[in-house]
Amino acid sequence: MALYVFGGLVLAFLVLPILAIVPLSFNSGSFLAYPIAGFSLRWYEELIGSSGWMSSLRNSMVVAAATTALATPLGALAALGLTRLSSSLKPVLIALLLAPMFVPVIIVAVASYFLYARIGLAHTVMGLVLGHTVLATPFVVLVVHASLQGFDATLLRAGASLGARPATVVRRVLLPMIAPGMLAAAIFAFTTSFDEIVVAMLLAGVEQKTLPLKMFEGVRDHISPAITAAATLLVLTSIILLGVVEGLRRQRARLWGRPA
Repeated sequence: MALYVFGGLVLAFLVLPILAIVPLSFNSGSFLAYPIAGFSLRWYEELIGSSGWMSSLRNSMVVAAATTALATPLGALAALGLTRLSSSLKPVLIALLLAPMFVPVIIVAVASYFLYARIGLAHTVMGLVLGHTVLATPFVVLVVHASLQGFDATLLRAGASLGARPATVVRRVLLPMIAPGMLAAAIFAFTTSFDEIVVAMLLAGVEQKTLPLKMFEGVRDHISPAITAAATLLVLTSIILLGVVEGLRRQRARLWGRPA
């Protein structure tokens, strides 16, 4: 019982500060303060009606979608290669692939900026997508690699022994089995890109400004309650995506006959 109480307190300590912005987004007043003056949707209307906010939201969606499209196959192929690798260099390769997760993001951002500035990719959508792909790919590697741990490789050999080509075996046997893991990995890649701000601060130009970057500039220059509306939408999006990931995890557990 004490463990559940302690866990609940830790969860409240982590979550309540995030959820505190939700009532403020419905505040009819112009100040970020409790108690709220009244209930209103004025800040959501301002958010939707602002070309600046909508442009940053569109940029975030485009960059996150492109990052997911790049990071998911790259990370899945890397995870598949690691699973089939039996060399003594495997720990070194894993460390290299996961390095962007442990290296401070500011180092990755600065290094990316100096590299992309030399080749003309700084302050471009492509440069921002590549920078986010570097950060998102390790998450894909981890999730897909975990999905492959329980995969029975004899199924691939059985498909090959029946005369199926390698591409057919991958499409008809491998992909259906690890599809929940790949979808979960894609969601993690999307979320990583959508919420990222440090790389965006250095690589994004005026036309590539993302939603988190727009929120940061709003806090720095002029605090508007519209920021709380944007933050509430981000929290809601994260909750939905995490719910989808949990659903995929349970589906994978049922598929392979494991307890959820």
